[in-house]
Amino acid sequence: MVRVAFIVGDYPSEESARREQVALSYSNSEVQVGIVRAPITPYFYGMTQCEMTLVAPTVIEAFHRAQKEGYQAAVPLGFLDLGLDGGRAAVDIPVIAPFECSLHLASLLGDRFGLVCYHENQFGNLSMLLNRYGMAHKVVGMEASGFDLPDIAANKDAMIEGFLKSARKLINENRAEVIIPTGITQCPVTMDPKWLRDQLGVPVVEGIGAPLRLAAMFADLGMTHSRKRWYKSPTYANK
Repeated sequence: MVRVAFIVGDYPSEESARREQVALSYSNSEVQVGIVRAPITPYFYGMTQCEMTLVAPTVIEAFHRAQKEGYQAAVPLGFLDLGLDGGRAAVDIPVIAPFECSLHLASLLGDRFGLVCYHENQFGNLSMLLNRYGMAHKVVGMEASGFDLPDIAANKDAMIEGFLKSARKLINENRAEVIIPTGITQCPVTMDPKWLRDQLGVPVVEGIGAPLRLAAMFADLGMTHSRKRWYKSPTYANK
């Protein structure tokens, strides 16, 4: 049994339960998903690069706590891939980031990606990460479902309608071959990825199940990040 930690921030209780339930649903006879909480929250309007930087130490501590609790891999919640480089330098288990994972898995399913995020205010954050990962050339367009994160629960039907409209535009006008919902509240929390694939007629790569299962595969194969790329942090070497 491979144990994978899903790092979850603070949400309103019902919203937190929804995310944790979806994450735990990816457990099976070979993979056990567990929840490790971090005292941060993405549940506000318009997260910027400033907030992404400020929360990194807390996320890195959560990765370290997961390793101490016996987890063999870790995945941070959300498509901003928080604490990624610091986490890989701090711990000796695989740290698999949802956005990075989704981009690489999408590359095995098609050549042209369409991204659908919550709101246009996230385009800058996504572009920054795409350039970092060297994947910007694969993305043929970015659209939004029209609601920032705190407004989605109260506008579920309108969000789904907006998402489908945006995704179909990317497919029909931009010739996207794969859709990546760059916000886990859209999919798989609100929309089931299998249902969404049926609606759109193209592969959909979401950000909870995909990174959790990839993390489990790395752990099962005994693979972790290169110390030639991420040197071991002296801060965490003896913790």
